[in-house]
Amino acid sequence: MERMYFIANLISGKATISKKLGAIVNEFVKAGYEVTVHTTQSAGDAVEKAEYACNSGYDLLVVAGGDGTLSQCLQGVMSCKKRIPIGYIPAGSTNDFAKSLGIPSDQMKAALFIARGEPALCDVGCFNDGYFSYVAAFGAFTNITYETPQNLKNIFGHAAYIADGATQLSSIKARPLRIEYEDMIIEGEFVYGMITNAASIGGIINVRNFRLDDGVFEVTLIRKPRNPAELGKTAIALLKMDTTDKNIVFFRTDELTITNLSDEPFSWTRDGEYGGEEKVNHLRCCKRAVPFMVCGKERLPLEKDL
Repeated sequence: MERMYFIANLISGKATISKKLGAIVNEFVKAGYEVTVHTTQSAGDAVEKAEYACNSGYDLLVVAGGDGTLSQCLQGVMSCKKRIPIGYIPAGSTNDFAKSLGIPSDQMKAALFIARGEPALCDVGCFNDGYFSYVAAFGAFTNITYETPQNLKNIFGHAAYIADGATQLSSIKARPLRIEYEDMIIEGEFVYGMITNAASIGGIINVRNFRLDDGVFEVTLIRKPRNPAELGKTAIALLKMDTTDKNIVFFRTDELTITNLSDEPFSWTRDGEYGGEEKVNHLRCCKRAVPFMVCGKERLPLEKDL
């Protein structure tokens, strides 16, 4: 009998997972798993318990929570020599990475998806001394994902992010940056940037032609617009991922360094969580680093095994 370690964040999203936990565990038991359940108790708890699952002979780690909970589990898994497959039950407000994996939004269906699935190796982002599953970002609106109160997220969902973000329009600041990748150097003032490996960002930005296991990031940077009208035009282009806009810089790479050229620090987010305020930030794509449970590789934007 295979052993499953099940980490559940009972307050993610609208806390619906707490009402379904027993039924979900029952489905896994019927599928032949011996299930150990742990409910998260603190911010760093999921990191420690994911590491424990990998080092204690478990066959599968299942995570029920939002993108932040999954990201914490990823920190633990990436610290281990043996990285066991991860099954993800989305229970947050946006669940961007679940959409990229093709996981159903319905939690019971997601459990069946895992029970009947198979592992497929996916890329993982390395950000300084930590990791991210689908996005590292800086600039306009990125901080609202971790500063917007959880109760507002639970009640209003995406509308809470939009309403909170609208209040920040007058405070958008451009950051003087140097971006280095491959043999390229870009310098300028940027109001936003995201390094991604996902089909959807924030539930509203859709990334085209990405792959989960190609070993490269999609990098999108927004130069400082000259006036509010130009800012609005560029914002609409970003939502449509129209990279022909003159203020949008888009490229793909497996590694890059972004340096803050000013003395004023600014914060990053990593999978929607606070990511620090380092002056020099190094990002690297760890190709096919962790297996995630999927329901047939043909349903995912994954390259065929070589």
